[in-house]
Amino acid sequence: MSAGIRITGGRKGVAAIAAAAFFGVPVATFGAACKQEQAVYVDRDAAYELRFTPLNSPSAAASNQFKVSVLRTAVVMEGYVMPSEDPVRAIGILMFNCPEGDVTGADLNACTVWQGAVYGVDGEGEMDNLQPEGAAAAEKLVLPGLGPAIRESSAWGEGKASVAPWDVLVFKECAT
Repeated sequence: MSAGIRITGGRKGVAAIAAAAFFGVPVATFGAACKQEQAVYVDRDAAYELRFTPLNSPSAAASNQFKVSVLRTAVVMEGYVMPSEDPVRAIGILMFNCPEGDVTGADLNACTVWQGAVYGVDGEGEMDNLQPEGAAAAEKLVLPGLGPAIRESSAWGEGKASVAPWDVLVFKECAT
């Protein structure tokens, strides 16, 4: 099994472990059976978990939504991925402690932790824009500049984040 990748319980867990052991197939290959909106990723230090959740809205402007948890703390950041054009990119935004209801642009800027391109990496190592809900989950995610952005945000400090994540997160499991 690849370092940092772990299969946990569930219907496919035992079968995946058995197949990986028998055929010598890397466990990460089984991420392709998971849809992007159910994928869960971790950073290399096991300090962060990024969990996608379904949008449940066919008219949403976003193509994906997710939460980033700073493990062993109460910090949970909210994120969205939206398509952009010229050039075509999957653009992510990650926010922490945003006010509810009617907010201004200044309010959103104050609670934005990170914003940038979101890339998915497949099992062959090919990198592309993160695909929308319904597509196969990426084996890895690349969020350029995520670590430094968190270190400079309100999510950093005493009782909050204290380890900056690497910009690459690896597939951990498929949430049910």
